[in-house]
Amino acid sequence: MKKFLTLGGFLFVQLCVFAQPFTRQDTLRGSITPERAWWDLSYYDLAIDVDVEGKSLKGTNTIYFFVIIPQQVMQIDLQEPLAITHVDYKGQKLSYTREGNVYHIRFPYPLVAGDRDKITIQYEGVPVVAVRPPWDGGLTWSKDDNDNPFVATSCQGLGASVWWPCKDHMYDEPDSMLIRITAPPSLTDVSNGRLRHIDYLPDGRKTFHWFVSNPINNYGVNLNIGRYAHWTDTIHGEKGVLDMDFYVLQDNYDKAREHFKDAHRTIKAFEYWFGPYPFYEDGYKLVEVPYLGMEHQSCVTYGNKYQMGYLGRDLSSTGWGLKWDFIIVHESAHEWWANSITYKDIADMWIHESFANYAESLYLDYHFGQQAASDYVIGTRRTIMNNEPIIGTYNVNKEGSGDMYPKGGNMLHTLRTWIGDDEKWRSVLRGLQRDFYHQTVTTEQIENYIATQTGKDLKAFFNQYLRDTRIPVVEYEMKGKKLNYRYAKIVDGFNMPVEVRINSGDKIILKPTAQWQELKMEDQVKSFSVDPDYYVLYKKAD
Repeated sequence: MKKFLTLGGFLFVQLCVFAQPFTRQDTLRGSITPERAWWDLSYYDLAIDVDVEGKSLKGTNTIYFFVIIPQQVMQIDLQEPLAITHVDYKGQKLSYTREGNVYHIRFPYPLVAGDRDKITIQYEGVPVVAVRPPWDGGLTWSKDDNDNPFVATSCQGLGASVWWPCKDHMYDEPDSMLIRITAPPSLTDVSNGRLRHIDYLPDGRKTFHWFVSNPINNYGVNLNIGRYAHWTDTIHGEKGVLDMDFYVLQDNYDKAREHFKDAHRTIKAFEYWFGPYPFYEDGYKLVEVPYLGMEHQSCVTYGNKYQMGYLGRDLSSTGWGLKWDFIIVHESAHEWWANSITYKDIADMWIHESFANYAESLYLDYHFGQQAASDYVIGTRRTIMNNEPIIGTYNVNKEGSGDMYPKGGNMLHTLRTWIGDDEKWRSVLRGLQRDFYHQTVTTEQIENYIATQTGKDLKAFFNQYLRDTRIPVVEYEMKGKKLNYRYAKIVDGFNMPVEVRINSGDKIILKPTAQWQELKMEDQVKSFSVDPDYYVLYKKAD
């Protein structure tokens, strides 16, 4: 999957990549090992008893799978200090060995290709505590203002195996899933999908049965336990009536009823740009949690403190970022870009974050107009570091640069500008969601699809913005009635046309390359600028 198209880019990326010390644990976590490749996930039945006082978990996961090729050893991931205590297969206890955060489970004989089978895993222990969620993973054991327990999970990157045993690689998703969470009396668990029923136990505890009827990625699974207030709503969308559920701390109910209207506006905007909400069968939930928020599938979590912007800040410094709640909009965008279309390898995390970042400006475009959208996305350039490539290292669970957010959003905005046909661009975005619906994908699949649909050779374009740290520079010389121009700081083959203004005249299209070109004008050339909607720089040649 790794591809570099220029020698210079290859050398630069290689230096960045191989300077990092990757371990066998990184490989076991981040690659499709032989012990993973022989079986295909079908269904999880996950049951967890949450001990809030002891900050521990005890549970089972029954894993249903199809056998692709005969094999006898299965890799299951569960991170220390949690531990598997028993593995059952057809009433027989299976043996296993542990290698760090990986278990190798041995069947009594090679399983038969084509069969559907299952194992049940019992586990328990005190899971890793998330220190800075959602940027690190684990459990958050918190309290609300009334001293009620307030518990949540978040685990992107680190992986779902930080709190439950699973096949912890993004390439393979179950077709559906049952999540059963046992919570203390007076508290509610909110997880993915639809609530089927609640079991009331003799000791006062409750078991919540949530069913996910769509494929779901590993980090998209979550539990949230708190003293919640709940209300429901609907929205008439492209596939009919979408059920919307909202769970907030009881003290926040009144302000949340007003503030969470951003969720309705968000769904409307994104259905216009991307197509139908991908999980009508499971509904849409927005759930308050004791951290900033996360894109858990059909169960978007929220901790932006009921402020506009990002914790009250405008990431673009234009004012447009304070017209909407950043967490509601950004995390809801991930229902399309992360949960429906999911990267196979976290090295391609830009597929999630670049499109979700870009979706912020499309929200503005839908509700406030194209100029607002343009101002916003251009304003976010101030946060771009350009210190390492957007694409990470494959097969070791290593994401790329944080530039995948604002730089990736600006890359897509630039591409929209280059195409110059908003209906065409919208059809590309909706086509991606239609043709890769509920699939795991690679960067190359996304690149090739966009190139095919637009009819443009985008190889160098994506190479420039995804695999290189340099921003293209349009260098120019003004010599009387002549303008000389070229691209600098580009990968081989980069030749994106740009719209420019010379003097005070109308905008024209130039097609710079690495070689100097000359443009003759009727008047003396006195000024030169590039349309700011293109993420390129321009300067006088030295």
